[in-house]
Amino acid sequence: MGIQLTRNWWTILLRGVVAIFFGILAIFWPGITLTVLVLAFAAYALIDGIFAVVSALRHNTGEGHWWLLLEGIVSIIAAVLTVFLPGVTAIILIYTIAAWAVLTGFFELLSAFELRKTMENEWLLIVNGILSLIFGLLIAIYPTTGALTIAWLIGVYSVLFGCVLVGLGLRLRQRHSALSDTFSSINKMI
Repeated sequence: MGIQLTRNWWTILLRGVVAIFFGILAIFWPGITLTVLVLAFAAYALIDGIFAVVSALRHNTGEGHWWLLLEGIVSIIAAVLTVFLPGVTAIILIYTIAAWAVLTGFFELLSAFELRKTMENEWLLIVNGILSLIFGLLIAIYPTTGALTIAWLIGVYSVLFGCVLVGLGLRLRQRHSALSDTFSSINKMI
């Protein structure tokens, strides 16, 4: 899974950039209506899910890609539920976001432990999984804190999540470059 992730480092980097952008919007415009928050979350979860599924399908050899695929499917399902149930109450939306964060955090931790077999310093994905779990649990424990607080929490979480993914994407890019250089050297010797 590690070599395949390095080939698709840009999908992880792009996921991180989208998360940072979404987080900044949520932090600086926390007073947005619940409808806009619903649609923004749905768009983010859909984009995140699509990139996770694409990344998993592009490197579908080995066992580790299943966790990334499941993470993407969970994100897409959360987005679809959010869009097709716009009359959902704020509490149900909060629990949907909490469940999404907990499930994606769980799948990120499983992916990280699978990645340990092929790559060192997979701690960035472990940190991301732990952040996702903590974020989801905090929202589930304190659901009535209000849409404004939830918007800020979502914003901070998304920025942190995005920064970790950008860091992981850049590390994978470095590893991809090193592997490409190694293969180029081998091909020149042949």
